[in-house]
Order: sequence, then C-alpha cells, then structure tokens
Amino acid sequence: MSDLRWLAWSVPFIYALAALCTLGVRNAWRALSLAAGAALALALAELLRTFAADASTPFSASARIASVVILLISFLGWVIARYSRVNLAGEPGERRYVLGLLATLAAVCAVVATNNFAVLIAAWALSSATLHPLLTFYGERPLARLAARKKFIAARLAELCLLGAAALLYQQWRTLDLDSIARLAGAGAPLAPPVQLAAVLIAAAVLLRCAQLPLHGWLVQVMEAPSSVSALLHAGVVNLGGYVLIRLASLIGASAPAEVLLVAVGSATAMLAGLTMMTCTSVKVRLAWSTCSQMGLMLTECALGLYDLALLHLLAHALYKAYAFLSAGETVQESARWRLLARPSADLQRRDAGRALRAGLLAGLLVCGSSALWHVIVHVPLLSWPAWLLCTTGCSVLLWDSATVALYLRNVFVTVAAVQLYLLWHVTIRSALPASAVNPSELARLWASTCFLVLYFLQWRLSRPVHSPGAARLWAWASVGYFLDEPVSALVMRRWRRRAPRWTGLPLGRSLAQRQGGAA
Repeated sequence: MSDLRWLAWSVPFIYALAALCTLGVRNAWRALSLAAGAALALALAELLRTFAADASTPFSASARIASVVILLISFLGWVIARYSRVNLAGEPGERRYVLGLLATLAAVCAVVATNNFAVLIAAWALSSATLHPLLTFYGERPLARLAARKKFIAARLAELCLLGAAALLYQQWRTLDLDSIARLAGAGAPLAPPVQLAAVLIAAAVLLRCAQLPLHGWLVQVMEAPSSVSALLHAGVVNLGGYVLIRLASLIGASAPAEVLLVAVGSATAMLAGLTMMTCTSVKVRLAWSTCSQMGLMLTECALGLYDLALLHLLAHALYKAYAFLSAGETVQESARWRLLARPSADLQRRDAGRALRAGLLAGLLVCGSSALWHVIVHVPLLSWPAWLLCTTGCSVLLWDSATVALYLRNVFVTVAAVQLYLLWHVTIRSALPASAVNPSELARLWASTCFLVLYFLQWRLSRPVHSPGAARLWAWASVGYFLDEPVSALVMRRWRRRAPRWTGLPLGRSLAQRQGGAA
C-alpha cells in the first residue's frame, strides 16, 4: 500500500462502514449524508497530498491518477446522495436503495484505490453485484428485469476474461501488482504470447463492461431505474473501463491485437451509437446512447495512445452525464423555453453540405492555431493529428447553426474559448500522467479518423429535414439501433421465458425500440 497509502483506502472504508449503520430509514439517510461528506473531504485531502509530493517519487503518476478519480467519484456520490434524499422520499425501498448505493460507491472506490490486479477484479465484480438491486429498484417493470439480466451476463463474461488475464500475467511475471505489470510491459522487450493474450482479454473485458457493441442493450434499457441510479451508472460505474486502460497503458499499448480490438469496436460503437442518439425521442434513452458513443470514443483514444485526452474525457463525461440525468425532468420546460428563441424552420431548409465543410475547416484552423500558440508560449507539444481531428469535429458542431453574422461571430468566439479551455486542461492532465511510449499503427489511426469523419457528415445529414429516400432509410435503421441488440434480447428472453415481458404483436426489435422511446 506504499503507492496510495492509507488515505486513499479510507474513502471506500467510509462507505462500507456507513453501509453497516443503515438500520432504519432515517438512520440510513443520515449515514449516507455523513459518509458522502466525509469521503469527499478525505478524497480532497488525498488529492492535495499526492500532487504536493515530489514527482520523482515512485508510483507518483498512478497515485495522482487514482486520487483525481477518487475525488470525482466522491463528489458524484455526495451530489447523488443529496438528490436521492428528496427524489426518493416516501418510496417503500428507501433503506434498500441507500444500502445499495453505499456498497456500490465503496466497491467503485476500491477499484480505483487498489494497486493489485486480483483486488481490482474482486472489487469490480462486487460493484456489479451491488448495482444489480439498484437497477431492479422497480422490480415489477419488465424492461428493468430484462436489462439487469443482460448486464449480469455481460459482467460475468468480463470477469471471466479478467480472471484469465490475471492467471496469464501471474504465470509469466509472478506478480499482480499493477505498477509492476506496467513497468515490465513498458520495458521495451516484445511481449510473450501469454502476455499478448492477457492484454486482449483485458481489452475484451473493458469492452463488455463499457457496453460496447453488440452487448450494449442493457445500458439502453436500464432507464426503468431511478434517475439517481442512472446518474451513478453512467457517470461513475461505466467509466471504470477507461480508468483500467489508463492504469495499464504500457501493457495495452505494447499489444497490437489489443489495440486493434479497441480501435475497431470502440470507433464502430461511437459512430453507430452517435447516429442512433440523434433519432431518440426519450431524453434518458438519448443520454444512454450518448454514453455508449462516448465510451467508444474514450476507448479509441486509449488505443491511439491519447491517454491524457482519455482521462480528461472521463472527468468531463462523468460530470456532464451526472448533471444531465439529474436534471432530465426539466428537459420539457427547457425545450419549450429554447423553442421560443429558435430560428424559423425555413432556415433549416437552407442547410447544405458546404456549410458543414466550411465549419469543419474553420474549426480545424482554430484548433491548429491554438495548439501552435500554446506550443510557442509554454512549449507544449503539438497535438497529434488524431487528437486534432477529434477536437475539430467536436468544435465544428458549434458552427453549424449561424443564421446571422452576429450569431456566427459569437459561435466562433465560443469555439475559440472551448479550444483554449481544452488545451489548458490538456496541459494540466498531461503533467499528472506518466510518459507513455504507445505508438499505434497508422492503419489504426486511419480507421478511427475515417469513422469519426463519416460520423460527422452523417450527423449533419440526420440534422436536416428528412426528404430523400436515403436519409429516410438511415433514420429508420438508426431509430431502432440497427436491430443489433435483438439476438441478445431473444436469447435472454428464451432463457427466462416464464418471466419474459408480454410484448405486442409487432416484431421484437420494433417493440423494444418503441418501449424504450427510441422509435422515430
């Protein structure tokens, strides 16, 4: 425990101790509030301690990464605890909810705090087990039970992959210490076949736990759970896959098969889920598809060696998704308010592909200029072209809708401010990460870049009024998730036929899509 010392482990201990004090409903909420506040204070103290330490000390990089993520989880736990106490007041399962939330937070923090691969596997499995009662908080809802069963299958497959990887690594190197594994993998020597297989198994486990295609359906269908559970799942639990890849960056980066697997599945999920998100009519289902897409993007960043960008993405995505789910109930009022300020619908008819191309070129120039400016002033390394492309396509969306010159200039200013803020965070995060020797192949970079360019222009196409037959077919297929989840749903429903929900006479895929609110 010399790497993270006792202070990091005190955070999950606080949650576990509070779970033992949930004797009554009132005591349960009191224990949750006290545990959330104490964990947040301890996490802040751990962050200050690790960043104040000498950077040359052993394990300082992994300790800093862990302290940042523990602070993030503690902050989210504190916010969700305050929200839940009001949102679930009077529910019959209040004490059961508090116990499950405390146990899940303790398990997630243990995953982050540990430096032992075996403990990480056990804590990750425990987080899945404690999350299961929260997903079935309303157990009478058929989709809640179906989603929980799908998640159970995906989690067990991921744990089998992790156990196989641990056995292979221990057989080869006789250690399960994460920092030792990273140091041995980054020594520069070619990896032995057992270690290569272990890296592939770890990548497969992360893909399963991050709800990547084709086993992504459970994340979209857990919307039957309370909004606070959705916020915890999408902001804290699903992101653990990205954190594990960051901790094992040297091992994953030295394995070409693991890199190819992450790039192929992650970029495909980011593209397909990003298109489906635009066709959803349900707010929470739209956010769920967004999480699938963002997880695919994060895993692709890890496979391309952009670990500083992935860590920044993890932090920003967690904070955004927690806010989005906890404020989902206000979306109708917000939509009505913004509809009064919207442009006339005739303006939408004047959209053309040239405007999307011009927005992309201008955003690219702004990103390049800002990166060069930071390079000249503070000697920050220039962005690699995959990172440049990701930033460009992300900022281009801000320049799509510009009906007047004043609005266009405002959007340009917002884009410049967003790029500068990103580069500032980029510098801060890079200083906390260890130097990485990951050098992905040009084919992987080209594949990922092509996927995101295609996604950008297809999103532009879906944002226009659907007139052409091609756009209508694309909308129809995207609105039902391309039926990719239907084989898994049929398999699970056959396995639990007696408890399966009673579907309508429509085909299975269309019935599921309509029940999720994802049909056009």
